[in-house]
Amino acid sequence: MCVLKDKNCLITGATGALGSALARQLANKGCNLLLTGRDSDKLCSLTKELDGFSKVCWMPTDLTYSLSARDLIQYTETVFDIDILINSAGSFMIKDIEKVLNVDMHEHIQLNVTSPYMLCRHFSKGMKERKWGKIVNIGSSSSYAGFKGGSLYCMTKHAVLGLSRALYEELKEYNVQVMCVSPGSMKSEMAKLSVDQDFSTFLRPEAVAEQIVNALCMDNDMICKELRLDRTVIR
Repeated sequence: MCVLKDKNCLITGATGALGSALARQLANKGCNLLLTGRDSDKLCSLTKELDGFSKVCWMPTDLTYSLSARDLIQYTETVFDIDILINSAGSFMIKDIEKVLNVDMHEHIQLNVTSPYMLCRHFSKGMKERKWGKIVNIGSSSSYAGFKGGSLYCMTKHAVLGLSRALYEELKEYNVQVMCVSPGSMKSEMAKLSVDQDFSTFLRPEAVAEQIVNALCMDNDMICKELRLDRTVIR
């Protein structure tokens, strides 16, 4: 039996390319799912698609707002305990530093850093009490490098990596596994902002999701702390 069967999983950014791919694959593994994202129509459609696999519910949430994480946490208390947290929601921007606005900084830091931190802080408590849990924070190849016009985005993704490394050390004694997954550019609407790259070479979200699910299925004797997924061809 798969270790993920009947576990309760919260996926943020579930309407995105990677989030929806993860939802489909985890439903196939027998996970109960709580899906969140900005687009209510897409969430409803995805929930209907997964009907019959396991328990699936959804809540429209825009985590760029400071109170949204709190509201999401309150909603989960009416649904089920969270065994697996996947912080997949994120924003991407290419802009020279002198053109970055205060509102850009607020939204990117809130969505990419503050909200994941708040969700990790809350749900890790129950995982520690139950002596079982898995947290996946979606980083980026930009968690390890920088690029022109990427000061704000790279800063937030470096923060995600730092958060994940610290939580790995803090939670491992409680059998709570923390992993940072850092894929290169994926085929998504957000990635189309990278106009100086060949979109056809970008990673398929389904392939990235498969690697994440495989890592989640590892037993207690082995863990993937950091998963870096790069493109074979870059042009």
